[in-house]
Amino acid sequence: MRIMRKIIFSPFYKVVMADFFMADQLTSQIPLLRHTEFAACYFMAGSFRAYPYETCTKNQQYKHLAYVISFLPYYWRAMQCLRRYLEEHDVNQLANAGKYVSAMVAAAVRLKYKATPTPFWVWMVLITSTGTTVYQLYWDFVKDWGFFTPKSKNLWLRDDLILKNKFTYYVSMMLNLVLRLSWTKSVMKISITKNETRLLDFSRASLEIIRRGHWNFYRYLKLV
Repeated sequence: MRIMRKIIFSPFYKVVMADFFMADQLTSQIPLLRHTEFAACYFMAGSFRAYPYETCTKNQQYKHLAYVISFLPYYWRAMQCLRRYLEEHDVNQLANAGKYVSAMVAAAVRLKYKATPTPFWVWMVLITSTGTTVYQLYWDFVKDWGFFTPKSKNLWLRDDLILKNKFTYYVSMMLNLVLRLSWTKSVMKISITKNETRLLDFSRASLEIIRRGHWNFYRYLKLV
């Protein structure tokens, strides 16, 4: 709870490893945070006793608030990077903050496209989300995991590998790539039922937790 307080009030607290590590986990919990607002509406307000399931899901006020909540992890993480830049004068922290700002921009454009599905906004989604994805993949592989080391004896990896089976690293990289591209669902006209949509969202959220677990593992290995 102390760490969460420091995250919420970023950038007013000094940032240590536990703070930015926890904030990184929150960026993978956005589906959960987005549904927290719905859960509060549905259960705490007693809607489930007198109203159908769609009472909260169709309420535009709750939908907008849910998206605002889902932006917070990116904002907090960007503010942490800004605080570290001011203290450490490390330009990499500014670049890292840019990654989270670009994610916020891409998410905002996808939200606009959902409300106004015109060809212009389709292109805007493709441009902003593709740029953000490339940014994130570079940071994951090169900055956070330490892969793609020049002249490494291990193709696309680094020299000092903890795991003997290199295939594990490549699987993690492919999983990371595929899940970073999950935003493409927002521009694909797929005809599926409401229950199938919920199942797909649940599956994507679960796989994101697995992706974050892989990220945590390689991030830790780089630190040690």
